[in-house]
Parts: sequence; structure tokens; C-alpha cells
Amino acid sequence: MTQTFEIAVFEGDGIGPEIMTPTVTLLSSLSEASRGYDLRFSTLPAGAAHYAKTGESLPESSLKSAGAADAILLSAMGLPDVRYPDGTEISPQIELRKAYGLFAGVRPVRLKPGQASPLNLPDNREIDFVLIRESTEGLFYSQGRGEVTQEAATETLRITRDVSEKLFRFAFDLAQGRKSTGRGPGRVTCVDKANVFRAFAFFRQIFDDIAKDFPDLIADHAYVDATALWMVQKPWDFDVLVTENMFGDILSDLGAGLMGGLGLAPSADIGLHQAVFQPCHGSAPDIAGRGVANPHAMILSAAMMLDWLGLKHNNAALLEDGRRLREAVENVVARGDRLTRDLGGSASTEEAASAVMRAVFAA
Repeated sequence: MTQTFEIAVFEGDGIGPEIMTPTVTLLSSLSEASRGYDLRFSTLPAGAAHYAKTGESLPESSLKSAGAADAILLSAMGLPDVRYPDGTEISPQIELRKAYGLFAGVRPVRLKPGQASPLNLPDNREIDFVLIRESTEGLFYSQGRGEVTQEAATETLRITRDVSEKLFRFAFDLAQGRKSTGRGPGRVTCVDKANVFRAFAFFRQIFDDIAKDFPDLIADHAYVDATALWMVQKPWDFDVLVTENMFGDILSDLGAGLMGGLGLAPSADIGLHQAVFQPCHGSAPDIAGRGVANPHAMILSAAMMLDWLGLKHNNAALLEDGRRLREAVENVVARGDRLTRDLGGSASTEEAASAVMRAVFAA
């Protein structure tokens, strides 16, 4: 029986529409060839360019429609010269996280053996771990509401038991799933700064409490500064890392650097009911309209969307196509097939996406 899924699409700013178009084309092609599912897309307005025209960054109608969809596919958002009156950038993606309670920011870091990396890795080394960033509170809690005077500025870091418990259960469940498929040893590392801040000691205690419910998994801790060091020295040792919002924001970019750049870094923000899938990189207005943007992170984010929908709805066809799409990108990059300039090539956005299309349907 074919299942139908409604996908809300935010095309984004800058290069956002340029990388979203081939991604939706790929997803549509997979959907048309499948007998197990059907994807239907609805494009919704939001973003910095929309704010510049209307004074709204995320219209209430878009928020309502996206919330009713089965999944949300979001491209790069924001423009550096379009800001709110307080000087902060337009960021509907953060508004979506808070509105829907998308507490788990999932940032996979994957490097196949032999794939180019800024690190001098042995040929047989594979990197395959997942960083989970709490996405609704932490140091982002007081976004837009921090106190600023002539003498000082104060932002509030907030960690709650309710959100942390959901976050840690998500992390252990993910590690359990990775272990069952042979992709990890079943290890979850809590990344914090519990030696200095009471808030992180609280965070760590909640982690330890939840870990007791998963006796077949390994639970350990690491300070954030040491984790940054080890991500460079021995990234193959990690399985699932879970951390606070700001720490995760920083470490996820380091993870992208291990893979060769933000052009290969997908992400998902997942809650109990909704989920948003988007590339980690920005809108790059300096190259917008030139047809040279790297579409791979957007495509990989779409693959994560298929995986999430497949698991949530017990749909094997979605899971299979999510795998096919992810592996197609990985194989194209490993072969150096039609790479964009950020990866050392000269391919256009269309050429890079077409290479992935060929790889998907050749498999």
C-alpha cells in the first residue's frame, strides 16, 4: 500500500532556492519510481528576503502549514544585511525549533575510507559518528531577549530536566539503532563543562539517570574543550555525542570541517511530532545566482528526511531510498565526480546534482 506524505518546503535565501530545486527534483524522481510512498510538496514563504518585503520573517500561515505537514525541508536562511531592529540576523529556522519543540539537533559526521579530508587519515580509517545538539534552550534560550546596557551584556543559559530527559532518550535510542545495524558500538558521550558550571553538572546528572535505562549501551562523559581536541586527533573513536545548544553549534561546524566543509554537512532538528531537515551552511549571498553552489548538504538532509519518515511510519521503501540517496552522494564525492569549487572541482550546481541523480538510479 502506498503511503502519501506532505512535505513543507522553505526555499530559503541567497543560494537556498538554487540547491532546493535539484533536491526536490531528486526526491520527486524517487517518489515517482516507488510503489511504497508518494511525496507531495508545498512551498511556503519565510526568510530574510520575505522579511525585507513584508516585515515578517515567518508568517503565521507558514508556521501553521509546516506544523501540519509530515516533514519540513528547509534550505539556507538569512542574509547578513537584513536584520531585526536589535541587530540580530533573520533566523526562521530557530523560530521553528522553538515553536515545535525540536529539541534534538542531529548532525551526522561521516567520511568513507579514502575520501579526501583536511585530516591526514590512514587509508583504511572511516569516520562515522553523530553529534546531537539540544536545539531549543541552552545559551540560545534568551535569544533576542538578552539584557544589554552601556556597561554590560547578559545572556541566560537555561537547561531543564524535561527537555534534557527527552534529548538523552533520543540519543540512547539512536545509539541503540546504530549498534543494531553495525554502525556503532552503542556508545553515548555527554559533552559538557560540568567541572565549571552548575548548569552542566545538572545536565550530566540527568544524563547519568537516563543512562540507567540503557544498561546494554556505554555511557561516558567528556568536557567540550577535550572533545574538540579529540575530534581532530581521533574522530573515529566517537559514536553518538550529545551536548548543549551552543557547544553543539560550534562542534557541528568542526565536524563539517572533518568532512571537507559545510557543503557536505546535513542536519535535522527533531521533536516528538515534527522535524525540520536543512543543510548546516549559510545562504552564501556572494555566490547566489551564479549556479555554483554545492547542493550535497541539502541532498543529504533530504536523505535524512526519508530515513526519519521511514522509521516513524515503518516504511521500508523510504528507508531504502534514504540509504540510496545518502550513498549516492558519498560515492560521487569519493570518486571526485562533478564536484563544486568548494570541494576542489569546477562543476555547477546542476552538474553536481545530476551526478547524484545518475548514481542513485545506477545503483
